[in-house]
Amino acid sequence: MPTVELPTATIEFHESGPADSAFPPVVFVHGALVDSRLWDAVATDLAARGFRCLQPDLPLGAHRIPVGDRTVLTPQGVADLVYQFLVELDLDDVILVGNDTGGGVCQFLIDAHPERIGRLVLTNCDAFDKFPPFPFNAVFAAMRTRITTSALMAPMGVTALRHSPLGFGLLARTLDPALTASWLTPARTDRRIAGDFAALARGIGRTDLTDTAPRLHRFTKPVTIVWGTEDRCFTPALGRRLAALFPNSTVIDVPGASTFVPLDAPEAVAAAIVRQANSGIGSPSR
Repeated sequence: MPTVELPTATIEFHESGPADSAFPPVVFVHGALVDSRLWDAVATDLAARGFRCLQPDLPLGAHRIPVGDRTVLTPQGVADLVYQFLVELDLDDVILVGNDTGGGVCQFLIDAHPERIGRLVLTNCDAFDKFPPFPFNAVFAAMRTRITTSALMAPMGVTALRHSPLGFGLLARTLDPALTASWLTPARTDRRIAGDFAALARGIGRTDLTDTAPRLHRFTKPVTIVWGTEDRCFTPALGRRLAALFPNSTVIDVPGASTFVPLDAPEAVAAAIVRQANSGIGSPSR
């Protein structure tokens, strides 16, 4: 995997599709304790259609390169890392796509640095005071030190526990045990990554999106909300409430999908991105 050296972190990323695509670049933002492979099926679909797709592995607990300066491990700090990633790779007019915690990061990013974002796609994600939602607010609260993070991660090598409601069980219809195991391996086996995640959990504990929400109306570019209707953590009502903040938004319901819409229904996410890109003036038709 290529890496990009940012002032406070080294970020690994996947890239697919043509570098000279006529479409705007698509940048995917994953959530906590997963990595960019969450988006693989969506990115594969889009790359085959001619989109340039970039999937950074952000320091949200499943990353492999420890962060040197943990003061950046707040939701706003991670949003700034995404912005630095866009600047370093000279990405403009970006289609920014977020899920779960990553959707919250996207909201912080468009609030602080909207200038490189041309379109926004949010799948089921944090919003308002749901940052994170029950029961994960209790889990994150218990993981605010490296010692407690390591202790709670240790038994997650067992698939039944990892796929329980306190693991990934509420988040997708079907889960690949090898994938979920690999997502938790860095925090389970590397004290430095466990410490990074504890710092992030502390940062999340000090903030939510209620202060950001009243300013999101300033983002007047196209926003598409692609929401799994079977989500018990981020309900459809939350998705509609989020969509109402934006003056130029569209809601797409995804029946049968839960939080991890990119796993449950990648074709729906890809189709929404294609539709949004084709709606722009001068975009090539497909």
